[in-house]
Amino acid sequence: MEVKPTILVIDDEEDFLDNIRGILERWGYDVDTAVTGYEGLQRISLYHYDLVLLDIIMPLINGLETLKRLKKIDLELPVLVLTGDGRIDTAVLAMKAGAYDYVTKPIDWEKLKVMVKNAMTIRSLTKEVSRLKNQLHTKYGHQNIIGHSAPMLEIYRALDRIIDSDVTVVIQGESGTGKELLARAIHINGNRKDKPFVAVNCAAIPESLLESELFGHEKGSFTGAIAKRIGKFEQAHKGTIFLDEIGEMSKATQSKILRVLQEKRFERVGGIQPVSVDVRVISATNKNLDEEVKNGNFREDLFYRISVYPVTLPPLRERKDDIPELVAYFLGKFNKKLRRKVKSVSNRALEYLINYQWPGNVRELENVLERSILNCSGNILQAEHLPITLVAYDNRGYNDSMRVDFQRAIALARDIPSWEEVEREICRLALKLSNSNISVAASRLGIGRTTLYRKLKKYNLQFR
Repeated sequence: MEVKPTILVIDDEEDFLDNIRGILERWGYDVDTAVTGYEGLQRISLYHYDLVLLDIIMPLINGLETLKRLKKIDLELPVLVLTGDGRIDTAVLAMKAGAYDYVTKPIDWEKLKVMVKNAMTIRSLTKEVSRLKNQLHTKYGHQNIIGHSAPMLEIYRALDRIIDSDVTVVIQGESGTGKELLARAIHINGNRKDKPFVAVNCAAIPESLLESELFGHEKGSFTGAIAKRIGKFEQAHKGTIFLDEIGEMSKATQSKILRVLQEKRFERVGGIQPVSVDVRVISATNKNLDEEVKNGNFREDLFYRISVYPVTLPPLRERKDDIPELVAYFLGKFNKKLRRKVKSVSNRALEYLINYQWPGNVRELENVLERSILNCSGNILQAEHLPITLVAYDNRGYNDSMRVDFQRAIALARDIPSWEEVEREICRLALKLSNSNISVAASRLGIGRTTLYRKLKKYNLQFR
C-alpha cells in the first residue's frame, strides 16, 4: 500500500483549515491541522510530516517564532509560510528563518499546488542528507539523550571529537541534567563498547568504605574482610569507569585516584602486590571544580588529569526548545509503564511546562510528567493534571497572588498528615484571594472551573 505524503497546516482560522484540508486531500495528501503554534510544534515532535503550511499571524506565538522553534526540531522539514498582509518584509523574515517559500492570502490554489509538489520533491531528495545529519544526534545517543537545541547540538559535536579516543572526560552540570547518560553514550559508542562500564557514585559511599569500593581489599585486611574483594577499577579493566560526584571525594582518596591515573596501577586495601589496570576514566560533578581547586577542596593536579576534555551539560532552562520533544518521549515511556493512553498535552499545559524554570532539570520534568499522567484519565494531559506549584509559576517566579497559598500549604503539609486538609486549605486561600469568585480562583490555581467547583462542594466552602 502506497504511503501518502503528510502535510501539517498550522492556522488559527478553523474555516480556512477545513477548506485547505479538503483541497490538499483531493490532491492526494494526508493532512493534519493545528490551531496554534504550540499545538503544531507538539505534533511535529510526535509525528512525521513531509511539509508544513504555516500562518504568520496567530495567537500565543506567531508564525515566525513557531518557524524558528520548528527548525530546531526538524531542520530539513520544508515550510511554506502563509501570509495575509502581502508585505515583502514579512516574506523576507520568513525566508531568513528557514521557510522554503511563502504564499500570500487569498490563496492562488494552482500556484500552491505547484509549490507543494516542488517542496515534496525537495523533501524526498534531502531525506538521505537529513538521515546523515541526524546521526550526529543518534549515533552517540543513549535513547534517553534527547534534544536538537543549539546547546545540545554542541554537546553532540563534542562527543564527535572524543568518542574514539581514551582522553579523560569530566562532565559538569547541575543535578538532573543527565551526566551519567552522557557518560554511557561516550562508552557505548567508543572503542571500549564491548567491555564493562562501571559507575560509582562517590557521594553515596561512606568515606571509610570508598577506598575498598574503588580498589578492593585482601582477605583479613580489616574487621569484616572475610574474603578478597575486587574493586570497581579492576571490574572496569579494558572498559570505562564513571566516577560520579567526584567533587565529593576527600583529599586522601583524590591522591589515590591521581596515582592510578598516573601509574595505571594500585594496591588493594591490605595488599602489597600492585594491580595493573587499563581503564578510561570519565568523571562527573555538579560542583564548579575550578572554584573547588581555588578554595583548596580539590587537588589541582587531579583536576588537570581528569579534565583533559571538559563537557558542560546545559540546564533544562537553557534548552527549552527541547521540552516539547522531551515531553513527547516521556509520554511514550510512561504510557507504556503506567498502561495509559495519553496521546498529547494541551496547549495550556505545554505553556506551563515551557515557562517553568526546572531547578531539578530533566529528572524533575520526568517526575512531573509521570505524576501528571497518573492524574490524567483521558487522552490529553491538561493543565489541571500538573502539580499546583508548576501552574502557579510564571517567567518572573511564582505569581504574587499565589505566594501566600504555597507558604501556608507547605506549612500545613509539615504538620497535617491528611492531603485532603492541605488541599482544602489551598482551595480556601485561593477563594479568599479571588474574592470568592470561582472562575478567578480556578484560573489562579491552573485547574478547570468544574474541577474547583467539585472540590469546593466537597469541602463545603462558600463561593459565588
